Parts: sequence; structure tokens; C-alpha cells
Amino acid sequence: MIKNELIKKTFLKKAINYIEKDPEKNFGHLIELAKKLPVADVSKKQINSVEAIWNDPSNVWHDFIIKILTKVNPQMRKKLLENFVINAGIGGADKLNKNRKKYNCNIPWAILMDPTSACNLKCIGCWAADYKKTDSLDYDTLSSICKQGKELGTYFYIFSGGEPMTRKNDLLKLAREHNDCIFLAFTNGTLFTEEFVKEVLEVGNLTFAISIEGYEKETDMRRGVGTYKKVIKGMELLKKYNILFGFSTMYHSKNEDIISSESYFDFLIDKGAYFGWFFTYIPIGKDAVTDLLATPEQREHMYYKIREYRTTKPLFTLDFWNDGEYAGGCIAGGRRYLHINSNGDVEPCAFIHYSNVNIKDVTLLEALQQPLFMKYHENQPFNENMLRPCPLLDNPEKLEMMVNESGAVSTQPIDKENVSDLIKKTIPAAEKWAPVADKLWKKSLSKKNK
Repeated sequence: MIKNELIKKTFLKKAINYIEKDPEKNFGHLIELAKKLPVADVSKKQINSVEAIWNDPSNVWHDFIIKILTKVNPQMRKKLLENFVINAGIGGADKLNKNRKKYNCNIPWAILMDPTSACNLKCIGCWAADYKKTDSLDYDTLSSICKQGKELGTYFYIFSGGEPMTRKNDLLKLAREHNDCIFLAFTNGTLFTEEFVKEVLEVGNLTFAISIEGYEKETDMRRGVGTYKKVIKGMELLKKYNILFGFSTMYHSKNEDIISSESYFDFLIDKGAYFGWFFTYIPIGKDAVTDLLATPEQREHMYYKIREYRTTKPLFTLDFWNDGEYAGGCIAGGRRYLHINSNGDVEPCAFIHYSNVNIKDVTLLEALQQPLFMKYHENQPFNENMLRPCPLLDNPEKLEMMVNESGAVSTQPIDKENVSDLIKKTIPAAEKWAPVADKLWKKSLSKKNK
């Protein structure tokens, strides 16, 4: 088995080197080669999907692939292709599937971890506001998480915080040490320098999702006056060096009309973004304001607009709530990802601040087998309607049940928020969203059955 994996990886590395000689011309040959490999069914489907796109020049995703092959710095493109296609993709998928069966628990495709809770901004509605600002994970712990993750098949590591860019040197060091992995940092985008960007280009396997809330008015409303201008400077610097990067946007009741506009998507593409992560506002912590929660009408509007732009804009987008129908429901609790905060608490999700264990005391596998994560494993999906995927925002009674039955405790030292108090803030939103989601889900199923 190990020999077959080695042959497969060696074969693909040579194929990637081959397409780098003439990316646009040779990409089709790479697809043909990949189709001949003995890979997991999920990888076969992905390869077939890419082939269909590549063979249709009128498809906007064909343009997207061309853009990556011709615009992204060659050094970064090659490294990301190797790590995404070979390690996190084909090789990682096989490993993950085997270990999920072997250990009968969730094994994540990606791990989100916080190097620090320190931040140079103080944003309204920050999900990490009730963590201690002095908490941090030392380098050895961060590296150990990556080593253990790779043994299980996880090759994608995401940084959040706090502001991970306050640990720039450690981010670069991790990328160099684990050069077979992909690293992505969620960042407020205010700390980029030309010197740092050049080092990012040199390591090749570190990229960014820059937080932006719309234009200047919307961004500065949540993140502070002057933030927007710094964010734009950061984007322009990354674009100057042809670094593949994206953005992270939280839509809420005050900015959804801007976030869903075609001009906003075009603006971010023009600034150099290749991908975008869309979140909806979640009221976490003692000072959370519930009037920022998106209305059912706004969430439905985002549902339609993001799907529309996926067929017309060369931009890869993820909507973590409305894309439940593609992900098979909630992806947290290690099913596709988990969160390790800067104190080391292993949480199901960045928005679910409860845990039974700390990564400083247990192995990564033991963390995945903790009572709360096993409740996720047993109960996912949390709803037959995949447009109601979340155990907090859409099915709050499920979160209350899992936290109480697992004996998990709050990981917020500033505000030990009881789960019953937390869900009181989301129950009204869940009740209002349910009939809208049911209507959308019925329509989606009808289309699939035609």
C-alpha cells in the first residue's frame, strides 16, 4: 500500500512539473494522467468534474483555471498544486477515509488553529472576544498538531485568532517545516509588508483570506476607522507579487445588500482575489448584539446571489451555512474541520466554544474521540434539510443536547457562557429561518429529481 502511494505521488509530481513547462497547453494532459490513477471514489468525481470544466471553454470555471495557470506566481502555483492535488487531495482523501473507518470517529480535512488571541484591532461582534488576549500556542505545539494531523491524512491548516499575522515568523517557519501542507491565514489584512510578502512567495504554501465587510463604510463600522485603507493596501501588495489569496466576508443585517451586489464581487476580483469565504453573523459572547443577525430574507438573498455569481464570476466561493446542501450538513466536530483555540482547547467549531479536552494534554486522535466530538459524529447531519445545517444557528436544541450530554464546558474564560443562555440568542432566528429553508430545500430536491 505504501509503495502504491509513493508511486502515485511520484507520478503526479512529475506530471505537475510537466504542466509547468506550458501550463495552459499541458493541463489537459495532467487530467488524463490523473484519471488513470487508482484513487478513492470522491477523488474520481473531482477529477471528472475538472475534466468537464476544462473541456468547456464557455464555462466560467474554465476561465478561472486559466487565470490560476497564467497569473499566479509559478513558484506558488507549483507548490499549491502539489500540496492541494497530491497531499490534501488524492493522497489525503485515501488516508482520511481509512482512518475514519479504523477509529470510528470524525477525521478532519482541515484544522483551524489560533496561534494567538492577541490582535491589533477590536472588531464589533468578534467571535473570539471572550478569549484571553494573552493566550497563545507555542511553536512546538503548532508543529505537533501538523505532524499528528498528517499521520491521519490532514494536510490543510488554517490560522485564525486573534490576528495570526502577529506571529508572522512562526507562520513562515511552519510553512517551511511542513512544506507538504497548505496553510491559510484568516487575517485582518493590516500587517502586510513587502519584505513579508517576498518571504511568502519563497515558501509557496502559505496564503491568506483577508477580512473585509464591504467597502470603507461597512468595513470601518465593524473594524475601526482607517482599517479599510490598510486592507486595500495589503491586497494590492499581494496582487503585485501575483500571490494567490482570497477574502473573508461576514454578512449581517447592516451590510447584506452590499455583500450580495455584483459590483462588490467585481471589486474583489479586480483587487486580485481568487476565492472568498462567506460567513453569517453569529452572536457569541456576553457583549454579542443580536440585531446584527441576518434576517431570513437576507440569508435567502445570499443563497441565490452566491449561486448566481458562481456561474458568471471567476471566483471560488464558500458560504458556510447556505452550502450545507453540498457539504451534507454541518462540517464541524472534525467531520471536515475542527478548531483549536489559543489556549489549546479543542472545539467543534470556531463558533462553538465548548470542549472536553485540551491539545496540550491529549493527542489529536484522542481529541477527536472526546465526548462532545462523538456526539457530533453520532448526530450529523443535524437536520434532514441540509439548508438548516448548523447546531447553533439552525438547530439550537441539538447543540444544547450535545453539550449537556457530553459534559463539555465553556472555553470562554472571560464569559463562561452557559449553552442554554447561548441558544436563547439564536432560537428566534432558527424559527424564522426554518420555513424559508424548507421552501428552498423542497425546490432544490425538485431540481435534483428532474
